[in-house]
Amino acid sequence: MNIEYRTQKELPNDKLYKLFHAVGWVREDTTTQELTSQEMFDNFNIGFINSTFVFSAWCNDRLVGCVRALSDLHFRSVMYDLAVLPEFQHRGIGTELVRRCRNACENSEWLVQTDDAKGFYEKIGFKENKDHFLTVPCKWFNSI
Repeated sequence: MNIEYRTQKELPNDKLYKLFHAVGWVREDTTTQELTSQEMFDNFNIGFINSTFVFSAWCNDRLVGCVRALSDLHFRSVMYDLAVLPEFQHRGIGTELVRRCRNACENSEWLVQTDDAKGFYEKIGFKENKDHFLTVPCKWFNSI
């Protein structure tokens, strides 16, 4: 298995959608107007395009993993959307994607929001903090 790591921000919408579907972040049975609209699909990678850093993992022409980060490049950085295809998990790809993020801004505090992957992040050095984060969801969250 030869994994190539890339830094381009414009990940193909169809490949990114397939990866998110494989990890359970979008559902095939979703029939809401937003998800079936061309606007949703055309902008599926907009979060990546507008991020500070994007790292992706490829096996041949297949997107097998990705992560993105927003950062002020000094004090605080936030990691989002770390995803690895299930059949490629437990091979160090997720750890390598996180390492590349952290190396891109090594003196920064790194934040990540997670539930299911908490153990993974703790295993690679993240610690739980007691900060309170409040959110207002975007229009797409109820549809995917």
